[in-house]
Amino acid sequence: MPALALADVRKVYRSGTEQVVALDHAALTVADGELVALVGPSGSGKTTLLSIAGGLLAPTSGSVVVGDRDISCLPPRKLTSFRREQVGFVFQSVNLVPFLTARENLMVVAEFAGVRPATAKQRADELLAELGLSHRRGNLATALSGGERQRVAIGRALMNEPSLVLFDEPTSTLDTRLGEQVTALIRNELKRRGTAGVIVTHDARMTRYMDRTVHITDGVLDA
Repeated sequence: MPALALADVRKVYRSGTEQVVALDHAALTVADGELVALVGPSGSGKTTLLSIAGGLLAPTSGSVVVGDRDISCLPPRKLTSFRREQVGFVFQSVNLVPFLTARENLMVVAEFAGVRPATAKQRADELLAELGLSHRRGNLATALSGGERQRVAIGRALMNEPSLVLFDEPTSTLDTRLGEQVTALIRNELKRRGTAGVIVTHDARMTRYMDRTVHITDGVLDA
């Protein structure tokens, strides 16, 4: 069973009396443990597709299946539970809580899911060690470098052991050296766990680390 399967997905927005088609009959299957780069120009529908795959947006039509669960018509409360339990997100802006430490930014994800604080702390420390951040676990997010914040965001996305992680331009604010390091880290961490990933990117450095590259133009996928 694939980690993600989109079938005939359309997303249509209204702009006055006109319709804007953001996704046009998109079909995409991502296998367990597969890493897919989603590449296209600005306004091509990349982030819309990512948001639909993660249950942040509802499709106008079509089906979205994550694991064995069709999320296309789930009510808001069940979508919230789904996102918390099955999907990890890493956003372009990172979105760490600035007044929390690196460890606390990870722990809060698990605690929202009902994990005991002691268990969440142990899990957070294990992930931070894997990410080379044990020495920074007590630092506030605002005291971390750009590369360190991105690594914390990756750890946060992995905290609840999701089956699918979605990345929106994770290297766009990093220089070449850090971008390469973060991309290699993403591949290593997801492959180690057998976790599928979809990475929206303009960054050619990322595509060589992926198993497959899918292009999107004007809401139409090439796969």
